[in-house]
Amino acid sequence: MQNILLVDGYNMIGAWKELRPLRDEHFEDARDRLVELMAEYKAVKGWRVIVVFDAHLVPGTEQLYLQHEVEVIYTRKNETADERIEKLSTELKGRKIQIHVATSDMTEQNVVFGHGALRKSARELEIELDIIRTNISQKVKETQSGRPSSRIQLPDDIALTLEKWRRGLK
Repeated sequence: MQNILLVDGYNMIGAWKELRPLRDEHFEDARDRLVELMAEYKAVKGWRVIVVFDAHLVPGTEQLYLQHEVEVIYTRKNETADERIEKLSTELKGRKIQIHVATSDMTEQNVVFGHGALRKSARELEIELDIIRTNISQKVKETQSGRPSSRIQLPDDIALTLEKWRRGLK
């Protein structure tokens, strides 16, 4: 079964504690950080991730591009992210595909649920991502602590003497 996560980008930015302050100072940085976080999510979960942003905050025509292996969509003029997510949840639906939609918009949650998608609030996705990031940090720490500082195991007194020599101390 292939899992696809459709993310209402501005909804997440407005709801997540890490992204709200960025939004207030540098809106573009908040968007980039959200995509980076979704790339981490994709790497761990193995899901296809599509982040959808409303066009009204990015003037011009519709844009679709890949950033950190996450699909990013800016909707067409006069098209909302909700409308595009609804359309995608219908278009991508299949027998071996499970669509998940991340938004805290209750109306949107009900509509996509009616299309057979599973809903995930902004808070749920933020908590899930925090757990993923904590697990990654823990694994990195375990890997680093299990690795000897030197390829050659030395008694502590000799290692200390060599470290003093390396630093030019006596």
